[in-house]
Amino acid sequence: MALREEFAPYFTWPEPTPAVHTVGAALYDLMSANGWSGAEAWAKRADRVAPTVVGGSKKHGGPDLGPTRAKKEWRSMGVDGLGIADTAPAADAPAGHIPKLTNEMVARIQGWAGPGYEWDFGDGKGRKTATYRQIGNAFPPPVARAVGLAIASALRKESRSVADYGADSQYRDEVYRALRENGGFVSLAALRRALGGAIDDHEIERRIDFLRRDFDIEVRRRGAAVTYRLGEWRAFRGQEDHARHTAFATDRLRSKIS
Repeated sequence: MALREEFAPYFTWPEPTPAVHTVGAALYDLMSANGWSGAEAWAKRADRVAPTVVGGSKKHGGPDLGPTRAKKEWRSMGVDGLGIADTAPAADAPAGHIPKLTNEMVARIQGWAGPGYEWDFGDGKGRKTATYRQIGNAFPPPVARAVGLAIASALRKESRSVADYGADSQYRDEVYRALRENGGFVSLAALRRALGGAIDDHEIERRIDFLRRDFDIEVRRRGAAVTYRLGEWRAFRGQEDHARHTAFATDRLRSKIS
């Protein structure tokens, strides 16, 4: 998340929703809508969170529920991932039937359900495949809403979490902030003191290793003592030893990076 320095200290990521809905619990009423006798047993079997829903590929034909690994996961929950059904299973479907999901079911899994999330996915022709692609390629509305509200709160400077990091600091990672504010070479012991002993040496070193992905970190060794200094930010391209250099420099991979 990128915000101007004026607003960045006020941004806080949304907290995870405590309730976790399984596929079976979320879709039982839809799966049993036509009186299928196996719906209850199916719902008990589908007792996990759904794999990520994808929008299907025009290149490879009609809609399905993702790559091979995702289809296997769906199958283990009693769902046929090789397509989308027009309706829920009929009343005379065998109890052990492996059903496909309908577009309405996929839309509910994606979060297109509940107050404010109703949406007409019709393309004017009522084509099932076109509708599924819209649903599968959509960003889940509850997630978008939660992040959007967090951004709006930061722009209004409503969150006072900046107080937790010092009135003059907009930097969230404590180790990064300590290195930046020191400016010179600093030892692990000095970093630990600057952080009030809240983080041990192992965690400090782990975070320094993480910062190396995007910053030059100079290391100076004098006997057993090691000191660190925060250097310049490193661009994604142009430095062969950068962790993401190869991905950004290769045409075949660059098209997959967003």
